[in-house]
Amino acid sequence: MELEDYLRELVEKYPHQAELKPRQSALLVVDMQEQFRALTGDILPRLRQLIATCRRRGVAVIYTQHAHQDEDVDGGMLAQWWGQVIRAGTHDAQLMPEIAPLPGEKVVAKNRYSAFYKTDLEEHLNRLGITDLLIGGVMTNLCCETTARDAFVRDYRVFFLADGTATATERFQRATLANLSFGFAYLVTCRQMIHHLERDE
Repeated sequence: MELEDYLRELVEKYPHQAELKPRQSALLVVDMQEQFRALTGDILPRLRQLIATCRRRGVAVIYTQHAHQDEDVDGGMLAQWWGQVIRAGTHDAQLMPEIAPLPGEKVVAKNRYSAFYKTDLEEHLNRLGITDLLIGGVMTNLCCETTARDAFVRDYRVFFLADGTATATERFQRATLANLSFGFAYLVTCRQMIHHLERDE
């Protein structure tokens, strides 16, 4: 089943719908780092276009960057679970230059799946008056999903980019989409969001 058909099926089954409020929204670009480049082939051009549209329309673009200074100090269960971490300052930790932040755009340094865990993301969003959070990036079922769930329980309206997130397998991707559409997020596509932002006055 193609992604668009799967999304239609989920919307029919879990009919939660809302319209993004551009003036109260931000795009959160999760962990688009060299470590995950092999996963991002399909989503990279879509995210680039959406980021460009957000910038033109005055929608805040916020990045997360996952890295660890010392796995024995800040690795926690992630280091125990995976046996390795992304080291700060390495090539793998770098944000991909194709969609690198512009000067002045917020980069949230994190060392857990959730972008809210021991970061100033929520404070930053509140300063900007953000109610609607668009989420894209990698990995769908780890950092993106955990961040989406955390955003929901903080009472943000979450718009999850079904074709602007990526992970290791299609099975993982679709499991996350099903879980989030049931209880946490509105599923959207990059094209839908670009169209919505471009027609907004």
